Amino acid sequence: MEIKVPELAESITEGTVASWLKQPGDHVEKGEAIVELETDKVNIEVPSEEAGTLTEVMAAEGDTVRVGETIAIISAGGEAPKPAAAEPVQETPKETPKAEEKAEQPVAVAATESTSVADRPIASPAARKLAREKGIDLAQVATQDPLGRIRVQDVATFEVAPREQAKPAPTKPATPAPAPAAAPGKPEERIKMSRRRKTIANRLVEVQQTAAMLTTFNEIDMSAVMALRKRRQEKFVKENEVKLGFMSFFTKAAVAALKKMPYLNAEIQGDEIVLKKFYDIGIAVSAPDGLVVPVVRDADKKNFAEIEKDIIQLAVKARDNKLGLSDLTGGTFTITNGGTFGSLMSTPILNGPQVAILGMHAINLRPVAIDAERMENRPMMYVALSYDHRIVDGKEAVTFLKHIKDLLEDPESLIFEA
Repeated sequence: MEIKVPELAESITEGTVASWLKQPGDHVEKGEAIVELETDKVNIEVPSEEAGTLTEVMAAEGDTVRVGETIAIISAGGEAPKPAAAEPVQETPKETPKAEEKAEQPVAVAATESTSVADRPIASPAARKLAREKGIDLAQVATQDPLGRIRVQDVATFEVAPREQAKPAPTKPATPAPAPAAAPGKPEERIKMSRRRKTIANRLVEVQQTAAMLTTFNEIDMSAVMALRKRRQEKFVKENEVKLGFMSFFTKAAVAALKKMPYLNAEIQGDEIVLKKFYDIGIAVSAPDGLVVPVVRDADKKNFAEIEKDIIQLAVKARDNKLGLSDLTGGTFTITNGGTFGSLMSTPILNGPQVAILGMHAINLRPVAIDAERMENRPMMYVALSYDHRIVDGKEAVTFLKHIKDLLEDPESLIFEA
């Protein structure tokens, strides 16, 4: 049975092999995931449609594969055929005793008999990747594995021999040799960008090239919010089994401000402005492969507890690479909290095609003038609003931030606003 790259999502035609969850020779149950694919937005596990043994993988980790492409072969059957696969290797010397006279011939026979129907040696994805980088033909690689599977160490050991023979010239240009020449004696490491990181990079550059982005700032005295959380936290946790965090306050305040400034909850399509009459708020969270922005749906219709639960659930899925496309698409406005990493101030980049993004920052005690004669240390937060100046004017942006400031400095007012 062939394992093919499934339909990934609308407009996504290819992905990258993130990791093989099973190796050649492993038994696979029906419905068990055998490979994880990374797309521009999410990671997808591809399951086997029937039980059997994984006999061959046709793409290494890091390879780009297209929808419909065959990437593995599974032989049907309930048990992994380990004894059967080992017998030909043991019987070969008996049938061809002359092969023992030459050191490399038994290896060649074992490799040939261990190949799949596609006549390719069985090798781990990492071994295939290393072989490609070194320009090594896997059919010539010796292996100590009783099933004839080629491992990374086999390829690494094999590469010594070609260098002693007259074949190093074709392989040297494929290695990253020029790098040390530019900085002799200086250590460095080259890491290939993941598909998601490249997508993030391309989209950020695209936003900066297509939008007239501008950022405005304000600061919020967080004393009232912190006092309210302290008073209500214990009861809130008992009733909702989740803590009352800052994000729910900012989400509710953002929704209230968006209702007053609808052009910030919009996008540009050609020569038209599309005003969104719903409030699906993207919350930027850190994932293993970079920043992702899952969406809290219908935030205007949810209470504080529901918003907090949604954010926690999405953050956990992001850390575990379990976000689906439905979790990431369709947001109308984004909130990002650099304060979790200690950021004091920044200019967030738009999450296209959205036209505005709110940036939260660290809460620090700062001296604040209470009146002409008094100063007090207050927990203050700088907030930033980046917006597309093509449809959002400075007046609207400043008014938006001011409204959020007013709501959070009097948090009980959120009950009547959003």
